Parts: sequence; structure tokens; C-alpha cells
Amino acid sequence: MTLREKQSEFALAVAQLILWAHHEGYEVTFGHATRCPECPVGSPSSLHKSRLAIDLNLFRNGHYLKTTEDHRPLGEFWESLGGAWGGRFSNPDGNHYSFPHDGRM
Repeated sequence: MTLREKQSEFALAVAQLILWAHHEGYEVTFGHATRCPECPVGSPSSLHKSRLAIDLNLFRNGHYLKTTEDHRPLGEFWESLGGAWGGRFSNPDGNHYSFPHDGRM
């Protein structure tokens, strides 16, 4: 699968995640949706730079939900779609949702 095809698959999965979250009573806004390849922020292999990762801001009843545990329902749904959820990282990043590409998570 080419990178462009994987990016298209990722975009569709993000849409599914957002619709599922809305159905479950959450509101979602975008955090980091992409980073330029030459940006000094993040690791050189960041999936944000490949447009295969997104950070989402999560709200319920007007309140900002910022803990990894707050994101768990979305993270588990995301994993069911084949994605990697940052809440499982050794340094948890609960609002991070990505797709692997070329063996990277």
C-alpha cells in the first residue's frame, strides 16, 4: 500500500472515530493534525509528519477531557479499526491516534 493510500485509509478511519465519538455524546476538535517534515517539533519519524497521526481534543457536556483515561473509550474503538492509540504508549499520550506505516507505530 502506498503512503497516499494509507493516508486516505487513515482519513476515513478518523471520520469514523469522530462520528462514533459524537454518537457516544462526545465533542471532538483537532489538536495536531499534521506537522511539516522539516519541523523541529516531534521526533524525525513522527507519524504526524507522514499525515498518519492526529491528536484530538475531547469534550463532554462542555468540559474539556484531558486525561488518557478520558480518551480510553475512543482509544479502544480506534484500536478496533486497526489504529494505534497513544494511551498504550510507554509514555501515555491519550489524545494521540495513529496508523502504522512501514512498521512504525
